[in-house]
Amino acid sequence: MSGATEAANSEDTKVPFWKNQIFRLALLGLGIGVGLGALFLAIRPLFGPTEWHGMEIQSNLPVTNFTLTGLDEQPVSLVDFRDKVVMLYFGYTFCPDVCPATMVELRDAMEALGNRAEDVQVIMITVDPERDTPEILQAYLAHFDESFIGLTGTPEDLIAVTAPMGIFFERHEGSEASGYLIDHTATVAVLDKEGKLRLIYPFGVTGEEMAADLKYLVRE
Repeated sequence: MSGATEAANSEDTKVPFWKNQIFRLALLGLGIGVGLGALFLAIRPLFGPTEWHGMEIQSNLPVTNFTLTGLDEQPVSLVDFRDKVVMLYFGYTFCPDVCPATMVELRDAMEALGNRAEDVQVIMITVDPERDTPEILQAYLAHFDESFIGLTGTPEDLIAVTAPMGIFFERHEGSEASGYLIDHTATVAVLDKEGKLRLIYPFGVTGEEMAADLKYLVRE
């Protein structure tokens, strides 16, 4: 009698076959989910962020090449940096506020990139060629980051570069202390490694936000 009771109890406590199968399938699904999650995190940088911090530009062609004057009167062309992400800024060294504030954010972006900063080139093109010689430009930019490059040219050269990119600048009289000032577009244009315009940053985007975008672009 006791043997029959033990057999009955054994049958009662035995887990049904279909419950074992569900448990195994649940474990399999969990494993697949974890694996897919890890794969997504690994390949996510290849697809870009879900939302850029600047205005995204869908450009199929590279920005038209130009050549301006750099340090030691050396010619510098945009295509010289085709293997890097290029950040173009149009400003001037006598700018009292917007330009230095933008340079600080660009410096912070480069610092946030760490070793990948080698894949990014910041270029400031002056809109004040009368005062901004190559030497003055480079000395100014070195206060922020020694890797930054300053370019200048004749007024005609600068119009040929700024007009196609929609950059506005206009000289007006300032105070006796400041001398003349220049109103200008205060955006940063970001070109990918193929020279295509990808992002436009309005004034006020932080260096940390820029770096978050650049981390994707340097991997492309």
